[in-house]
Amino acid sequence: MLELLAARGQTLAVAESLTGGLLAAELTAVPGASRCFRGSLTAYATELKHAVLGVDADLLAVRGAVDPDVARQMAEGVRRLLGADWGVSTTGVAGPAPQDGRSVGTVYTALAGPGGVTAVASLRLDGDRAAIRAYSAQASLEQLLGKLNENVRAQHTEHSGGN
Repeated sequence: MLELLAARGQTLAVAESLTGGLLAAELTAVPGASRCFRGSLTAYATELKHAVLGVDADLLAVRGAVDPDVARQMAEGVRRLLGADWGVSTTGVAGPAPQDGRSVGTVYTALAGPGGVTAVASLRLDGDRAAIRAYSAQASLEQLLGKLNENVRAQHTEHSGGN
């Protein structure tokens, strides 16, 4: 995925909550990640989602931090804040207790990209805290890879006359 971003001359930034830096660690483990990875923010505390990433305070007050629109605004916020082409975010409940009325294993991943592209994925995961966090980080990378590949297929179709 990083190779695809680098080949396009695009950059990535991530905003993490429940994954607490796992996503950034996975990205920076790849040699050459600095060609396209701008950085990350771990906004674990709810108030930081608003103060740093610009998530709507009323949305957080009404729905809490574990919400699809919060995930989308986190992705848009980190993209804007770190000056990246793509922003990816994670928010959810890793456990052991429910949060904001959401059960353990409720996770939202989101991405924001060029041209106003946004997508949110809703996950319902089983497992312990470590497994939920690890799978959430992996799912967010797969979500971005899927969107990047979708864009490649669309460009190929345009260039081949729709065939």
